Amino acid sequence: EMGLPQPGLWLKRLWILLQVALHVTLGKVQLKLFPRRVKQHILAMNRKNPHFSYDNWAPTLFSTPYFWFILKVRWQRLEDKTEEGSLAPNCPVVRLSGQRCHIWDFMQVQIPLILRALLSCH
Repeated sequence: EMGLPQPGLWLKRLWILLQVALHVTLGKVQLKLFPRRVKQHILAMNRKNPHFSYDNWAPTLFSTPYFWFILKVRWQRLEDKTEEGSLAPNCPVVRLSGQRCHIWDFMQVQIPLILRALLSCH
């Protein structure tokens, strides 16, 4: 069993939590104080997307679900990275039997873990 992630990961998660909270808070303030300017900026950023509709998207902007989604994505990206000598990312994998699990499920102390990728084209 791997146990808890390294303390550095918890500090990085806390830092990301603070960043996302600040981003959402400042976004809400800007949306309240300068709604027209925020709308212009968002429309300019998405002008190449023909399916983008500000009226459909704006109610979710800087909402609680928006906060949790951004936080989840940022935390996942953090766990997908690794540095030499540190823990491997706990990525999801699928056994040949089709059972879904994670890399850390296979790790044992002092035994190297070697993964082989099998690509399947249907």
